[in-house]
Amino acid sequence: MTDNFEMVAKTFQGLEDVLAEELRNLGAINVEPGRRMVSFEGDLEMLYKANLCCRTALRILKPIYKFTARNTDELYEHTKEFNWGELMSVGSTFSIDTVAYSDDFTHSRFVTYRVKDAIVDWFKDRYGEDKRPGVRLQDADVMINVHISGGNVTLSLDSSGESLHKRGYRVAQTEAPINEVLAAGIILRSGWRGDCPLVDPMCGSGTFLIEAALIAANINPGVYRKHYSFENWKDFNPELFDRLYNDDSAERDFNFKIYGADISPKAVEIAARNIKSAGVGRMIDLQVKPLSEWFDAPADGVLITNPPYGERITTENMEDLYSLIGSKLKNIFKGYHAWIIAAKNEFVNKIGLAPSVKLPILNGSIECELREYIIFEGDYKSFRRDGNRLRELEDKKADKRAEKRKEFGKARRDFRRDGAPRKGDRDFSDKRRERRENKAKEPRNKLEERYRPGGNPGGKFAGRRPDRDSRPYADRKDFRRNTPDEALSPNENPFAARRSEVALRSITGKQPSLSPMRKRKNHDNQ
Repeated sequence: MTDNFEMVAKTFQGLEDVLAEELRNLGAINVEPGRRMVSFEGDLEMLYKANLCCRTALRILKPIYKFTARNTDELYEHTKEFNWGELMSVGSTFSIDTVAYSDDFTHSRFVTYRVKDAIVDWFKDRYGEDKRPGVRLQDADVMINVHISGGNVTLSLDSSGESLHKRGYRVAQTEAPINEVLAAGIILRSGWRGDCPLVDPMCGSGTFLIEAALIAANINPGVYRKHYSFENWKDFNPELFDRLYNDDSAERDFNFKIYGADISPKAVEIAARNIKSAGVGRMIDLQVKPLSEWFDAPADGVLITNPPYGERITTENMEDLYSLIGSKLKNIFKGYHAWIIAAKNEFVNKIGLAPSVKLPILNGSIECELREYIIFEGDYKSFRRDGNRLRELEDKKADKRAEKRKEFGKARRDFRRDGAPRKGDRDFSDKRRERRENKAKEPRNKLEERYRPGGNPGGKFAGRRPDRDSRPYADRKDFRRNTPDEALSPNENPFAARRSEVALRSITGKQPSLSPMRKRKNHDNQ
């Protein structure tokens, strides 16, 4: 029987599904994505593997105590009830990180103080006034996470220590580099797994390049880390952890190349140092090269990049930069799937292409969108004919259709609200039957009115034979048999008069040379 327990993996908004898939592949059970987190279950080995292998997790928490509190006094009392001696000793150090979403607990720092007091008092009550663990903000032996949602309080052990985005390979950085977890999440979201070339033409300090290399070769991102918080726990199993840490059996060869470039020589130099530190230089081609000088690209690749947003990093003309991105995508990167993370501002529209995917995502405190552009040959109709689609365009069309249906439904409800009959009404059937009968009578009544002798004077049907269409078919035959040709209206199509002498004379202006036509027998008189 395995000793499974509950765990929580924290991540960025927009990467929850990616992290959930990673955990399932590692063997986690009861995986449930939430908001900026994924809950799952597993044993001690699963906890170690989640820290070592997950590319999109920021930290792995192990819940240890849950309760309900409505004020800080209740919070203190419940926290003090827990047996803290199971986790630390008098000589240990601890730190507390608090996240609160509650109207009852609006000051997270005060919550931290009350939880700290409860832990310290637990040891004082048992070992004396001067016997207590110390508080350390950095590198504490035991890191405690306090999460409050409404009145629900969860105390957890932070098994990771430093955030897992701090892989350990970065030795230098440019201004505002993209977070390693976010970079890995974007690459995984794109579907790239090392099965084609990857290009980042604005690579900065090389985060996308390194994370892509780790994914392509299936190297665990946690192997660069020097320490995890769970190594300080009383139940730490060093033999198990060493076995997992040194297991490289899942690593694989990468048969393509990752191409990176940047306009800044300083940025390229920093990227080169980080690439060397990560030991993935054999997989990456790096050079100083502005985007304007990209005139060719490896065939059938994936482009992933993080251009300046105009906030923390900017250029002289942001609109020209994004217009250039669009131009290069259309002319140089044909056949590519291009993924661009950019702030939600007016610059990104200068790319001039319709994205197939738009995903909201946070880069630090900046609200961004991750956009996919499918760069295809020819027009969109040919693209659709091959069975492809741009999700963004199709979604817009679907939204318009849904909006029209919504407007129609509202208009119909308003119409019924004004007194129109409904199926639930008592006399609805009678009214419907009456409308159907009136509708059936209406065309006949109108025809009779139009063709009635003297009716509809000067109207659309003026000048026609009075009885032609209003009389029954048999009566119309009698009418034609018994009416001489001279009585036919001159306005009527002459050829419809069955070659009468009067009709022919009206066309030629002279007496026809045809012999008199044989008259039909009147069978009714025989």
